[in-house]
Amino acid sequence: MEGFHSYIYEWIDNLQFLVSPSALLGERATSYVEAAKVVFGEMDWKGDGEIQVLWLPLFVFSDTKDISTEGVVIWHVKQIEDGISYLLSPVPLQFKGLL
Repeated sequence: MEGFHSYIYEWIDNLQFLVSPSALLGERATSYVEAAKVVFGEMDWKGDGEIQVLWLPLFVFSDTKDISTEGVVIWHVKQIEDGISYLLSPVPLQFKGLL
């Protein structure tokens, strides 16, 4: 997760479109989840909630020069304590409301 861009958003409440990292990465997911926990912790995440991933297709980005045609996978955890969502992205996100 080194070099990923970190964001906070209040609140992502519809989690139906997020999946478990193991659904995408299989057994390799464990090491990625552990790395995500470290970065989320540095963002003030308290360690509760389930780490999941969200896929964003290419067409949601206004500037696509650094975006794969396959889209982007965003790492997400929703903190149970206060509902704040923490996000990690390999590319900069320019959506309103992100902190």
